[in-house]
Amino acid sequence: MKLALAQLDITFEDKDKNKETVLQFIKQAVDDNVDIIFFPEMTLTGFSMNTSLVGEDNNETIKFFKEMSSKFNIFIGFGYVEGTSHSKNNYSVVAPQKVPLGVPQCIELVNYSKIHPFSFGDESKFYESGDEIKLFNAFDFTIAPFICYDLRFPEIFQIASRTATLITVASNWPMKRREHWITLLKARAIENQCYIAGINRVGVVSGLNYSGDSMIIDPLGNIISTLYNEEGLVIADISQDEVLNIRKMFKLKDDRKEALYRSLY
Repeated sequence: MKLALAQLDITFEDKDKNKETVLQFIKQAVDDNVDIIFFPEMTLTGFSMNTSLVGEDNNETIKFFKEMSSKFNIFIGFGYVEGTSHSKNNYSVVAPQKVPLGVPQCIELVNYSKIHPFSFGDESKFYESGDEIKLFNAFDFTIAPFICYDLRFPEIFQIASRTATLITVASNWPMKRREHWITLLKARAIENQCYIAGINRVGVVSGLNYSGDSMIIDPLGNIISTLYNEEGLVIADISQDEVLNIRKMFKLKDDRKEALYRSLY
């Protein structure tokens, strides 16, 4: 599977402007023969607490990305805000669907709600928590999407990686905690023996600087593709066989004692 992460400078709370930027990234990915492209958290708005403005009750963002997916024949992952009240920070993946002799169609493969709203940044005051891990299948991979602050909670990654061979983390993660971002992404890859794809934004918003550092990490914790402090695509060819072979050779998961861990909790 040829995977791309779109590292973009999101114009704060301006969906129309960001749609123009997203379109250029999608076109570039298509030119590079990418199978699936992932965008950062809250793709068309940035990390906004203004849910009455950026939240949606009409699936506007989902419809837009379905149109792009169908038009350009590419799988697309993106973040958006569900609801103008009782809102959720969501991540969805859409995919083109072949319809013989018909109008091109597009389906939604997954829609995940962020389990851990970022209380340090007051996100938990404006967004409700999700309560379910979501998985979908594409290009022989089983994929689980998470969002930003979720990265600090290893338990959900262990649950997801029982079956997931690729886990994505879409973020608006500031530069001042850059080392946390890199270290935690690598740790999640090593301890779950799967690919980790961290998709982050760049730019400056409200005094916060974002360095990007979007990266694709292999199941041994090696960074195989990354980009620092500029817009662009992070691209890599990845294979589920590598995950399965590593798990077969080094049976880390077989040595987990989950019943004991639960009892200790």
